[in-house]
Amino acid sequence: MSDLILVLNAGSSSIKFRAYDAQRPELPLVMRGAIDGLYTAPRFRALDGHGTELGNGRWNDGAGFGHAEAVDFLAEFLRDHAGGHTLAAVGHRVVHGGRRFTGPVRVTPAVVTELATLRPLAPLHQLHNLKPIEILLERRPRLPQVACFDTAFHVTQHELAQAFALPQAITDLGVRRYGFHGLSYDYIASVLPRIDARAAQGATVVAHLGNGSSMCAMRAGCSVASTMGFTAVDGLPMGTRSGSLDPGVILFLMDELKLDVRAVEDLLYRRSGLLGVSGISSDMRELLASDAPRARLAVSLYIYRIGRELGSLAAALQGLDTLVFTAGVGENAAYIRQQVCQQAAWLGVALNDEANARGEALISGASSRVAVRVIPTDEELMIARQTRAVAFGGDDVSYAMRGDAP
Repeated sequence: MSDLILVLNAGSSSIKFRAYDAQRPELPLVMRGAIDGLYTAPRFRALDGHGTELGNGRWNDGAGFGHAEAVDFLAEFLRDHAGGHTLAAVGHRVVHGGRRFTGPVRVTPAVVTELATLRPLAPLHQLHNLKPIEILLERRPRLPQVACFDTAFHVTQHELAQAFALPQAITDLGVRRYGFHGLSYDYIASVLPRIDARAAQGATVVAHLGNGSSMCAMRAGCSVASTMGFTAVDGLPMGTRSGSLDPGVILFLMDELKLDVRAVEDLLYRRSGLLGVSGISSDMRELLASDAPRARLAVSLYIYRIGRELGSLAAALQGLDTLVFTAGVGENAAYIRQQVCQQAAWLGVALNDEANARGEALISGASSRVAVRVIPTDEELMIARQTRAVAFGGDDVSYAMRGDAP
């Protein structure tokens, strides 16, 4: 029997999962799927590594089917459909690792307690990420679990890139720029050496564009600067998140509209971004298909902000060798890529329009001084790699030892 690494990504109403064969170096995918609609109308679907459906279903008693029931169901489903594999370890996506957790870590009750204190830094994600961990600690305390962090990749940034201009007493509380989407950036950094040696060693900006969007400047595969900061609401406009905002706007909302802290949080995280500007949808596909003026405005603002941040990140790198598009929008929206590259002509970016329209891996033109690539990300595979390394020994995954760490 082979050992199976299960990767869980838990949200407020869903658990996405993937299972990998840990006995083989390339960690082939054995199974993937999700349980959505927890607490309301749960539904389940699972596919094998080749895309063949293994199971699907719904539950009538949605109110009584939450994270605990979903974890129990998945454990039973794996036993029945894993094809001779046995569960050896579970890796979890955890958005925030704070100042202490600078790499993946074996989970203990004390670790979970400490991670729960970071909820204010990632209010939409942190406690939901931790729920399956807590459930499995209770159900199967001897099963190795590994927490993998979206913040850890960015610990190589210089302290100046992480600092806010605030009194030291506040900085000492952990108020600094952390950066997010690190699992995605780590994956891109891991595949660049075999795709493009210049990009792997040089100055590269990766644009992770999806419902959550950010950009990262990397040199020699290490994070130098990122658009997200203290929380995952910073930087680019996103599906429902505002992105960077003048702090004075928040003071205005509280003074003039009498919004309390929770109302401001709801506005910035759930009712802004593409949804707020368009008034139509948070889904880029719907906005690109719409002729509504507000939809066009939302798309244009998104592109404009990407262009501004690209200039900022190129300045942090003091040059630019490669631009990489990844994640749902970055991998699939040729129009967004085309517009971003058109704005970046001043950096020496020249697009091959036909290659871009076809979604090829290299979409820059022959005259481009900057290579422009489309590389699909795989955060779950990166979690599986980190889980195997921590649970069973193997590659070093301590980011703080790479680059110019603070």
